Amino acid sequence: MPLPQLAIYRHDRQNRALITLAGEIDLESAPLVRAALARCLSDGIRIIDVDLTPVTFCDCSGLNSFLYAAQRTTGAGGILLLHNPPPTLGRILDLTGSGLRVLRLPLGQVPPSLGDDPAPAAPAAPHRNVPLVAVLSGDVR
Repeated sequence: MPLPQLAIYRHDRQNRALITLAGEIDLESAPLVRAALARCLSDGIRIIDVDLTPVTFCDCSGLNSFLYAAQRTTGAGGILLLHNPPPTLGRILDLTGSGLRVLRLPLGQVPPSLGDDPAPAAPAAPHRNVPLVAVLSGDVR
């Protein structure tokens, strides 16, 4: 079996860690992501920032790793934040509605203050005629 094409870098500062993932997150490499995030918790880290800028691909197994880690981190009194997801993961987060749980602004970007002009809004996703749940369950009407 070939080795996963994923590199994981970690930088700690007190109870906060920056995890930078580079490469592809898929069925083969997702367990490495899950283990790296779990290791942060076991090392006493309670705020985990995950920089996904160098990630070229992430499928639903990667999403599952992030959601599992977010749940465990929250249970330990901490928070897990994803930054700069690749388009594939951004689409999965949007479709599943789980982006609000783990997605944050790009690293280094601060939200505008109340007096600033907001950034232009991104175009809305196309409207779906069939609810996603119905499609997943096979009940298409």
